[in-house]
Amino acid sequence: MFAALDKHPGFFRTSFTLTGFVESFLDPLVVIGVLFACALAFGERVAAPYVILGLLSFSLTFPGNIHFHEPLRRMVRKTITNWLLFVVILGGFGYASGYLSFFPEPVLMLWASMTPLALIGGQLLARMVLPRVIAIGNNQRLAVVAGLNDMGLGVAQQFVANPYLSTRFLGFFDDRSRDRLPDPGNLPMLGGLGQLAEYVKQHHVEAIYLALPMATQPRILRLLDDLKDTTASIYFVPDIFVTDLIQGRMDNVGGMPVVAVCETPFTGLNGVAKRLSDVLLSILILILISPVMLAVAAGVKLSSPGPVIFKQRRYGLDGKEIVVYKFRSMTTCDDGAVVRQASRNDKRITPFGAFIRRTSLDELPQFFNVLQGRMSIVGPRPHAVAHNETYRKLVKGYMVRHKVKPGITGWAQVNGYRGETETIDKMEKRIEYDLEYLRNWSLAMDLWIVIKTALLVIKDRQAY
Repeated sequence: MFAALDKHPGFFRTSFTLTGFVESFLDPLVVIGVLFACALAFGERVAAPYVILGLLSFSLTFPGNIHFHEPLRRMVRKTITNWLLFVVILGGFGYASGYLSFFPEPVLMLWASMTPLALIGGQLLARMVLPRVIAIGNNQRLAVVAGLNDMGLGVAQQFVANPYLSTRFLGFFDDRSRDRLPDPGNLPMLGGLGQLAEYVKQHHVEAIYLALPMATQPRILRLLDDLKDTTASIYFVPDIFVTDLIQGRMDNVGGMPVVAVCETPFTGLNGVAKRLSDVLLSILILILISPVMLAVAAGVKLSSPGPVIFKQRRYGLDGKEIVVYKFRSMTTCDDGAVVRQASRNDKRITPFGAFIRRTSLDELPQFFNVLQGRMSIVGPRPHAVAHNETYRKLVKGYMVRHKVKPGITGWAQVNGYRGETETIDKMEKRIEYDLEYLRNWSLAMDLWIVIKTALLVIKDRQAY
């Protein structure tokens, strides 16, 4: 389940390495180890029920989806959200099937509370030990890059900076003169492309990365012919990566390979999981907040003349227009060709409207939009159609955010870009976070955004 929770978008899958092995098995083994340790701590015998629970836990957490090169904060966040989802899913199944009755409650409570700490500890220990193990003996494979350009430099710098890739970078090969090449810094230049095959054979190079422009196809084909006499693995780093990939991956059309450059993350089972979580959470939340919604509706009606619900046209999935619901917080209901964003001390905002905007209570009717399938609980926030038509001409990649349904809350909002975007720079930062969400989406990320939203609602000063 951990792997399903967070499918890191990537074009290439590296071959089997020690790092990949540890990343895959570390979290599942820690989860099972803590379970058995908790059982033994309470004098339980590790009998069939515990073995079955251990196998279920392993199948749901294998392979681990936390990569050692990820920043510490992201590792902690993913660990916590992964484990929360695991407890909800496995706990719900155990409760519905009655399987939880086979285990003492203190054992399960201790397991649920101690496992996140053990997972974080295991990750930290592995990050300290693994680079030392990789550096010993022949655990690193040798690699070269053909083509000294931005893409080739990027690949080489990853090898140098990331010890967990288990790769020792030897240098570049390129036919151009040194004055036409970018500065490689301390990275060595080994020769021209014609010397590559012989160098690979003499130095037992195991991986070659071709970072050559597509326009040089004949040269690439000649180079591949030369390399047929070696046993090195060959990887193509195409120059389509000069564009900003959204869910870039390999696909096929009737067996013909194609490259996805810009795609929604919600295809196949991911789309089913996203929609199912939206529906179930929306129903649960609407049941819980129905008294609050009735109170807010009464407050809107009594505080100022006008409708309780404000309907506004927004762009939804694939840029199609949708109608979004909010509790009315202003004396006007702009929905025309020109829509002025709410600003601090905006005279159109009613006193009660200021309260529900500051506490995000005005957004609650949008859970009905989620049930209708127009929105998601988490996604890029929808802008008024008039704003879209303005900013799509000014901000690069603006319309790409509409590859998914808009959300009640989003990654940009929990990172400080909520409220008025009175400058192009602020809108660009919001779009940057929206696109980062599309590239890195997972159920665990959605859960983290929901948690951060709940924490920010009270203290957020960006809403008005």
